[in-house]
Amino acid sequence: MLKMRVFILSATLVIFAELAGAQLTPSVQTTSAPAVASAPPAAGLAESATTGPAASDPALPPVSPQPTTEDKRAYGVLPNYRTAEASAPFVPLTAKQKLVIATKDTIDGPSYILAGLFSGLYQLENQNPSFGQGVKGYARRYGSAIADQDIGNYMTEGFLPVLLHEDPRFFRRGHGGFWARAALAARGVVVARTDHGNLTFNFSEFLGNGVTAAVGNAYYPDEIGFSPTMARMFTQIGTDAFSNVLKEFWPDFKRHVLKKQN
Repeated sequence: MLKMRVFILSATLVIFAELAGAQLTPSVQTTSAPAVASAPPAAGLAESATTGPAASDPALPPVSPQPTTEDKRAYGVLPNYRTAEASAPFVPLTAKQKLVIATKDTIDGPSYILAGLFSGLYQLENQNPSFGQGVKGYARRYGSAIADQDIGNYMTEGFLPVLLHEDPRFFRRGHGGFWARAALAARGVVVARTDHGNLTFNFSEFLGNGVTAAVGNAYYPDEIGFSPTMARMFTQIGTDAFSNVLKEFWPDFKRHVLKKQN
């Protein structure tokens, strides 16, 4: 499972790097995408950005409360409900809004398709041999993948952010060089914001995925114990980091790739 995921994520990152070297970086420095990102902040907003909670990290300016309507799903399959643009004033989420985001990410249709695809890969690798093969084996792998997905969403995006007063959103920067943007996007799994907009360690991400991995001991009979639990936890954290990178460049992908095909 881990080797397959690493291969898929690495291959996708190489593709994005090639796109960046060819065309993404010049465009994001000179133009904006009205459909997916806020307009450049006015002078008054720029001044407030230097005096507000985000002033401690100029690379992460204040953020908007919600993504634009067209960004609810990136690449047609990746739930994007918790993405916020990094060019708008910071507006904290209520507890209800955090749980709504977690629910939308959980019940989003294509996410179940992705779980099905990964379950097929796990079956090919014969992960958890006790699950068996055939329809029954696939069903058990699919059910386990859905359980991981749903528990993880509610832990990292809903319940723990509410309890710990952390903001579960991914704050898209939208400008600068490819690797700088990719690094900041991936850093989102380590650095989060509090409800006051200040930077903090992302306890929700690590504790939430830790809880999810621990619960997995109940339905992964071949992967019980400390090492397998930690492997599941950090695999999911790594997957979330890469998901942030994909979301960071989704508007660029639409602008430079999809429009050329139309």
